[in-house]
Amino acid sequence: MVHQRLHSGESPYSCELCNKAFKTRSIPITHQRTHSGERPYSCEVCNKALKKWSHLIRHQRIHSVERPYSCEVCNKAFNTHSILITHECIHSEEGPYSCEVCNKAFKKRSHLIRHQRIHSGERSYSCEVCKKAFRQKSHMIKHLRLHSAGRPYVCVVCNKAYSDKCSLINHKRKNCGERSYVCDVCNKAYRQKSSVIKHKRIHSG
Repeated sequence: MVHQRLHSGESPYSCELCNKAFKTRSIPITHQRTHSGERPYSCEVCNKALKKWSHLIRHQRIHSVERPYSCEVCNKAFNTHSILITHECIHSEEGPYSCEVCNKAFKKRSHLIRHQRIHSGERSYSCEVCKKAFRQKSHMIKHLRLHSAGRPYVCVVCNKAYSDKCSLINHKRKNCGERSYVCDVCNKAYRQKSSVIKHKRIHSG
């Protein structure tokens, strides 16, 4: 009967608090702990409390030498299957998370989610001042400095301030005569890396 519900889609058991429906009687009991905060399973070693028995079993491996999941390539062992999956990515150029649109693979799920915004056009991070939207949080934080006095990168020559380090470096090279690239033969300095590479040919003949 329970198995047949997988095919029929019937979910006769529901949570009394949020009305979320479930196919089996036991799942709502576990689900209700998200509302009550109840954690009935405690670790005997560190007394950490957990909501599910399976979570307790997984947690207890931290205190033991038990590492049942082994890498087939290098035989390194891990205490959880999820850590093994993440580890196995180092042996492959491709990650386990692939984009459904372009099939590009990523080693971390968070990287895939960020990539998918390119296809969807989703811009989840909005500026509170001008409402301009961004795909990445770091881009929004950088933008916010334009509205405030948040320009922490200051040129020591002319005191002009910038919101990011890259802009300050570019400013110094173009306007303040900074020459960051030095020839290791004669110590002559240049503003651009390409210039010092060209100069070194004089020494090499």
